[in-house]
Amino acid sequence: MAKRISKRDFLRYSVLGIGAAAAGLNSARALGKGIMSDGSPSPSVSVPVADLGKFSHESPYYISTARGVKCQICPNNCVLKDGQESICRTHVVKDGKLYSIAYGNPCSVHVDPIEKKPLFHFLPSSQSFSIATAGCTFACLNCQNWEISQESPRNTRNIDLMPVNVMEEAVSNGCRSVAYTYSEPIAFYEYTYDSAKFVRARGLKNLLISNGFINEKPLRDLCKYLDAANINLKSFSEEIYAKLNAGSLEPILNTLKILKEEGVWLEITNLIVPNWTDKPEMITEMCNWLAKNGFQDNPLHFSRFFPLYKLKNLPYTPLEILEKAREIALSAGLKYVYIGNVPGSPAENTYCPNCKKTIIERRGFTILANYIKDSNCKFCGTKIAGVWR
Repeated sequence: MAKRISKRDFLRYSVLGIGAAAAGLNSARALGKGIMSDGSPSPSVSVPVADLGKFSHESPYYISTARGVKCQICPNNCVLKDGQESICRTHVVKDGKLYSIAYGNPCSVHVDPIEKKPLFHFLPSSQSFSIATAGCTFACLNCQNWEISQESPRNTRNIDLMPVNVMEEAVSNGCRSVAYTYSEPIAFYEYTYDSAKFVRARGLKNLLISNGFINEKPLRDLCKYLDAANINLKSFSEEIYAKLNAGSLEPILNTLKILKEEGVWLEITNLIVPNWTDKPEMITEMCNWLAKNGFQDNPLHFSRFFPLYKLKNLPYTPLEILEKAREIALSAGLKYVYIGNVPGSPAENTYCPNCKKTIIERRGFTILANYIKDSNCKFCGTKIAGVWR
């Protein structure tokens, strides 16, 4: 078994920013593949099924087929036989039933400014209690959190933090929301869903920070408890989604539409990766689709790429490409367009789409000035889309 540290120490280290960090998460570090913390070999893809342990939880989204048990959470639609593990590494079949092994055992816990998600139009300057388990539905070559996203919960240092305790810790840390984030909350769907119910009952908000790769039924069920989401729209090409992310585009577009239909506040991030997602033609197509489908008021964050994981050979995204992307988005009719990972850029600020004055001034994750009053621009009275209090 992977080592577990006490909840008190884990939370203390996470909140204070002490200890191991995976891409700036201030989280427990994933252990190396092949060797567990006690020196024993790590489990293979075919895992023991005799005892799934305390942190297993039967999934409500599966059916039995002639070829095996079919998971119905995401479009990977894994079909598994007893003892086999899902693509996301968080689900396993035992005795013909599908279980999550990522339930109540996060490997990353931290208190973040909500602007870090990024959510710029939702409860600005508030703090969000952020959790993640190991595992992901994608295998992005450029993943910034690969040490946990490309691991199994069996191979990370975790703590015991059941859904009710997630709510309690969020309250005790003075947070207004809980964010399911860092790796991929769809991979730990059951934990996300049950935690969200406790969080909502306590009057806090639930945030989904996700790649959006989820089937319609589980998404609509989760939307009953979701308040806001940031979806990473990684490109506007099926081919690039397959090659760069091991995913596909169409399910993500469906997720965006469903979140909007369900009344979840939505912001969208597009990471511009040199030689992959930096073509003006693709960016134009994406922005036109967003405008055509009613997302003009939903913030779009163009994010700068840093050389990481399997794409260390690539350069940083040139600033001029990011600025061109922003121009394209504004020309397409999107009202709130930001540039991320470029501290000090004026494109971190929010501008009134009517009078063009700066109505929120930011530096990094800190708000320096806010001129939104009762959801309106203080200068001209124009309504500014978002959830401001």
